[in-house]
Amino acid sequence: MKDAEQRVLHMTHDRTVKLVRSLMEQARGVLLGKDHQIRLALSTLFADGHLLINDIPGVGKTTLSGLLARLLDLDCQRIQFTSDMLPADIIGVTVFNQEKGEFRFHPGPIFRQLVIADEINRASPKTQSALLEAMEEKQVSVDGKTLPLPRPFFVIATQNPQEHAGTFPLPESQLDRFMLSINLGYPDQSHERTMLQSADPRRKLETMEPVIRVDDLIDIQNRIIQVHASDALLDYLQAIVAFSRSGTTLTSGYSPRAAMSLLRASKAWAYIDGRRAVIPEDLQAIIPGTLHHLRNGTARVDVHEDLLRHVPIP
Repeated sequence: MKDAEQRVLHMTHDRTVKLVRSLMEQARGVLLGKDHQIRLALSTLFADGHLLINDIPGVGKTTLSGLLARLLDLDCQRIQFTSDMLPADIIGVTVFNQEKGEFRFHPGPIFRQLVIADEINRASPKTQSALLEAMEEKQVSVDGKTLPLPRPFFVIATQNPQEHAGTFPLPESQLDRFMLSINLGYPDQSHERTMLQSADPRRKLETMEPVIRVDDLIDIQNRIIQVHASDALLDYLQAIVAFSRSGTTLTSGYSPRAAMSLLRASKAWAYIDGRRAVIPEDLQAIIPGTLHHLRNGTARVDVHEDLLRHVPIP
């Protein structure tokens, strides 16, 4: 009986891995030359985390968000953040019903499985703070009541460079709630030529069918929790975290929440690769996407190289 159960589990594992690979293949056809960024984005969602996409306008930030929503069959709401937005525009508002003589809460766009917070740093810190409880506890508090958010629940936020006019820096408490942060960057010449010769990627989205349904997504998330991390791997992770906090090259290192996010994302990276155990290379692949958790007062891009160079693999 035990052998039969193992065979069933193995078959189910193989099926979900095939679904993930099929999803990645379709995503590659829309965002050309961005395989690594797509995989990082999927690792974030599969690990039940939130994603921050940094870059200039027009490089595909919103396209990637919409692509994930369609391929994962998620109930999606895009919120265009602006400087005059209020927290109630995100969470919702309570209105008095004169006919019934009672107050009634009208839910805002936060009550969706996937919230695309477009240009999040164009809103004031007060408005950005409306996402803090939702992202951490997957609930919101309104008029003394706690309201649960849908399951699954993700936030994919896009952010323009801080030197652009009309932007506010994200508070550190907000940044720490994003599991990974990625940059898309400009396409290389060959992929840009293909884009110029083909249809608008947004039109491709309209015809795409979901690859992974919500039940499969939840199953994948549960399987990722079970991906094995050996004691040696945890030693390596803790050594990286300890070095980031040592003050040698950084003023502030990984928080405990960031350390747990790093491990979960590494498990998802391994799972996408079809493996059931994390290896040091998985951590190394994820670390560049976690640099927003670190504080060193500069914009050095080689911080992750410092971490990996000074912390030997056990």
